[in-house]
Amino acid sequence: MPKPNSVSRHIVLTSHPSQFGPKPIPIHWGAAEPMQRGPIIATLTKQTHRNVIGTHSGSYAVYRALAVASGALQTDHRADLTNTSPVEHIGPHPSWADADKIVSIDPYGAIASEVFSTYYQQGYDIRPTIAITKAHINMPELQEAVAKGRLQVDGKIMKANGDLVVTKAAIEPVWYLPGIAKRFGITEADLRRALFEQTGGMFPELVTRSDLEVFLPPIGGLTVYIVGEIAAITDVNKPLAVRVHDECNGSDVFGSDICTCRPYLVHGIEVCVQTAQSGGAGVIVYCRKEGRALGEVTKFLVYNARKRQEGGDRADAYFARTECVAGVQDMRFQELMPDVLHWLGITRIDRMVSMSNMKFNAITDAGIEIVERVPIPEDLIPQDARVEIEAKKAAGYFTTGDVLDADSLADIKGRNLDS
Repeated sequence: MPKPNSVSRHIVLTSHPSQFGPKPIPIHWGAAEPMQRGPIIATLTKQTHRNVIGTHSGSYAVYRALAVASGALQTDHRADLTNTSPVEHIGPHPSWADADKIVSIDPYGAIASEVFSTYYQQGYDIRPTIAITKAHINMPELQEAVAKGRLQVDGKIMKANGDLVVTKAAIEPVWYLPGIAKRFGITEADLRRALFEQTGGMFPELVTRSDLEVFLPPIGGLTVYIVGEIAAITDVNKPLAVRVHDECNGSDVFGSDICTCRPYLVHGIEVCVQTAQSGGAGVIVYCRKEGRALGEVTKFLVYNARKRQEGGDRADAYFARTECVAGVQDMRFQELMPDVLHWLGITRIDRMVSMSNMKFNAITDAGIEIVERVPIPEDLIPQDARVEIEAKKAAGYFTTGDVLDADSLADIKGRNLDS
């Protein structure tokens, strides 16, 4: 058992800073210049520098606490960010300077070490909240698509061994509380109170520090997978395909056939590859919202209830069983989801690989045009997932087919430029 680390420990009371004491660097959310906006400082190495509520890494902060408690990690460790800068640069885009368009992530999170270098030199411990790298992904379904001729091996996007070349970004949530409250049509005071109470009082600053307007919530973030050239995402003369996918571990990873999640995810990737190979780009947004954000335990409890009810699993009782266990049908609240699209600079999506009306409404309400909605092909729906599909259609979750007219379709095809 490691010995406790030697760094002295003390409890910091959460209160307003002294009238004559040091003040943290202010954050002016939505400012056009990063130095005017101010850095996000959520590290614990110097308490007086902190200008937000919460810490980095979301729910993984609890593992960091265990590492500190066991002596494996020193509390004053400061990250060495040498050679960690993004391999591809995204932005800045006009949406970054709009406090209404992005409220749940820090648009400067990937380039913090560059744009806030002056503060780094002064000893401020500023951590990135976004990391961008290159990668290859390989899925057997994509190899099958190549074998059947739906995807082409081009040596650049699709390799001969089945590897798909992508740029990917990991994003931690950073919530601007006034903007979150406005997005949901509630008061900031009610939002702060609910967050404080429903986390068991974990973050007292939510109610004691109204001067701190930014919160790093202890939740999972999201990952963006980009197929094709970054520049094509914002080029209105090139087609763009997007799939926004909410996590489903059972299907996405382990291939459960009770839902359409993995088949739809793979279909979305395939559409993104096709679009990128025709000169455009494809974007997969993978959100950590397991079980419609109800959690995996609740999800499995609902599975049991659905299968054991009289008459077996039925579409007409699908959501009723969920509400009996969770009290609500869905807690994903897609209102925050378009923020990542604004971060990417997206203003129009030519092919939205989704039938979800919740996602469609959230994106279009955010001012992003959707030209075509791409449903999952019938032959990709597992037999055991028919109940889910029918239940969601009946509840208004899904719209089948697309919203294209002939002129729009011709326009998209006309923008399939050479890569």
